[in-house]
Amino acid sequence: MGYIFLFLIGFGLAVTGGVTIIAYTNFLPAGVTWLEYFSFISTRPECYFLPAGLILIAFVIYRFPHSP
Repeated sequence: MGYIFLFLIGFGLAVTGGVTIIAYTNFLPAGVTWLEYFSFISTRPECYFLPAGLILIAFVIYRFPHSP
């Protein structure tokens, strides 16, 4: 049961980070270059939720593949 909870937390973090990164792409039509965009999102802590969530999901899936 705990592994499902960890998986869902990882999924929530990944969705939150992914949506935030996609939302920040709205800066591109305003004249921001790709380099400035990646520089900006690398300074935003909420954008780190995507890799953290994916790592947590991968940990739960690969560490406990046969949990009942």
